[in-house]
Amino acid sequence: MPQPSTPGHARPADPAAWTGRARWGRLADDMLRAVRPYASERHALIRLPGPASASGEWSDGLEGFARTFLLAAFRLRGEDGHDPHGFAEWYARGLAAGVDPGSPERWPTFAEANQAKVEAASIALALHETRPWIWDRLSERTRAQLLDWLGLMVGTDMPQNNWIWFQGVTEAFARTVGGQWRQEDLDRTIATTEEWYQGGGWYSDGLTGGAHRNHDHYNGWAMHLYPLWFTRVLGAQAPEGLAERYRERLRLFLADWRHLVGGNGAPLFQGRSLTYRWAALAPLWTGALFDASPVTPGETRGLAARTLSYFTENGALTEDGLLSLGWHRPFRGLLQVYSGPASPYWASKGFAGLLLPASHPVWTAEPEPLAVERGDFTRTLDGPGWLVTGTAADGVVRVVNHGGDHSDPARPWPDDPHYARLGYSTHATPEYPADAGAGAWEASATLVDEAGRAAHRRPVERLSVAGGTGVSRSRAHWPVDAAGATWDPFGGPPAAFRTGPWLTVGSAVRGSVEVRVARVDPAAPGDAPAERVRFGGWALPVGTEPVREPEAAPGGRAESGAGPRGEGGTGTFADAPSDEPGRASVTSPDGLVSAVTDLGGLPLGSVRSGTGCSPLARDSATPLLMSPEEATPGTVYAAAVHLGAETPAVLPGVRTTWEPDGTARVDVTWPDGHAHTVRLPAPPQG
Repeated sequence: MPQPSTPGHARPADPAAWTGRARWGRLADDMLRAVRPYASERHALIRLPGPASASGEWSDGLEGFARTFLLAAFRLRGEDGHDPHGFAEWYARGLAAGVDPGSPERWPTFAEANQAKVEAASIALALHETRPWIWDRLSERTRAQLLDWLGLMVGTDMPQNNWIWFQGVTEAFARTVGGQWRQEDLDRTIATTEEWYQGGGWYSDGLTGGAHRNHDHYNGWAMHLYPLWFTRVLGAQAPEGLAERYRERLRLFLADWRHLVGGNGAPLFQGRSLTYRWAALAPLWTGALFDASPVTPGETRGLAARTLSYFTENGALTEDGLLSLGWHRPFRGLLQVYSGPASPYWASKGFAGLLLPASHPVWTAEPEPLAVERGDFTRTLDGPGWLVTGTAADGVVRVVNHGGDHSDPARPWPDDPHYARLGYSTHATPEYPADAGAGAWEASATLVDEAGRAAHRRPVERLSVAGGTGVSRSRAHWPVDAAGATWDPFGGPPAAFRTGPWLTVGSAVRGSVEVRVARVDPAAPGDAPAERVRFGGWALPVGTEPVREPEAAPGGRAESGAGPRGEGGTGTFADAPSDEPGRASVTSPDGLVSAVTDLGGLPLGSVRSGTGCSPLARDSATPLLMSPEEATPGTVYAAAVHLGAETPAVLPGVRTTWEPDGTARVDVTWPDGHAHTVRLPAPPQG
């Protein structure tokens, strides 16, 4: 597999090579054959090299089988059973061994490994897609044992997020083949999904603190995929009108989603489970398969090819043909505790397009430009609370996050870099330092204490997101035990925090620039903040040396970028003052510029350089601006934050006035005459 000479931000060298269905099929075949050497004797467990997940090696072995079985199923169904590599027989042997209670290769029950519920859904969907070639040819004994294993899902409690659909699709399949199912379970799954729907095609992946705050790629590869596949499995037995309801929601979602892919093919780098990589294509293919997409066949073809090319050309597949734990190359900093060696094979969902025949328009239409290549845009996504901008000149998509942060609004949480940053992009990523408790540097507006530690942001209160502007507020807080801090999208164990002032942050976006403004207010009247204000720009790779895989430990392949999952990275930082007054900038090897320029109160510029902190390259850097003294209540701090191919020659103007109720009104005038108004209200007292 070709390796990049740069960190891979530019458009892939040859995305056209991936526009053909046959090329996708060959890659699927290669990936399936590559895992065979790691299978148990009868194929029920595929134990890939690498560090085990929190669920343990037994569960990881089942995960290896289930996730690759789904890929094999898409391949078999798409070829109408033509099977020169013997996938059907190979996986049928594994099914028989996995569900045999007396087999040394048996799968864990759901009581023995909760993660098995996730993998059961992949197995159920794969069995549905391959009925004539696998299910119908299994022995009566194996079919009975398989239904016994799946049947243990009936009536069980499920985590209240996308996991409810693992029960839904598993019982749906069982229902169609005479297995155990319960109407109450199916009804509850459908009803709960309605509670999580926010409108406009957006779901929250469960509720946190009773609120819709959980937004990430699970909206596409789970909350839209499983409901429609549920109706596909049930066919005429599906509730009347349900399929059309889900199709219409997917149409709405894809109208937004197509704007969240960069011109280089990279999906938005935000949220957990990013090691699933091109699983991000799952909603696109689902839309095409279910006639539920506003994306033209030509754009679908071009977008999918660009994304697959982005990952394959940047080292996602190792020399032995396995998907590694990372984004480009192996990088453990972005993983979660549930990530195991086979977890990346959730990317199998990104091959759902193989279910469509070679004659389908998504495989024959002339590839069309991506949304970001058709012209600059600004979109407000009300569901997640995001402001989205894209610029055609460089293909960069940026998200300014004033919405969901995957946290309970009732208590302070430690920041997780996948949810708590102020900005996310297709061309920039968070940093993963060794110190998980130090707070954010990049993509941030924060307060820094005397020890140099940045305040954490979660939970964020969304105040407004509309018309190219957004405002949110948080109570600054610092972990009391910074050394024990962890990154966890679900909050992690209870932790103590030292609380500080209120920080209200606003944004106005246009093109490549965000005007970022902030006010600091004491938590109690008369308090004087003891912290300084710091704005962080976008972190970029600054060298051509890619992420390197360290020497493997005995018995497995080592992974770079972190110690134990969630406990911070192994990266190191060095700081240097900027030589430009009131400005700091960094430039990536392929010409992207990240710059922050003072527009009020932030004259001290610096650049923080990192080694081993980025999933894109070994070396990275972030431009920073800092106030010279402790934050002053009644002052609005402002900066222009840029990410793009060229730094704007003229920056917007900013004027602050105060309204009678204490609200700071910030009027932004852009060089082209366009204007925004951002209001920063005073926080509640008491």
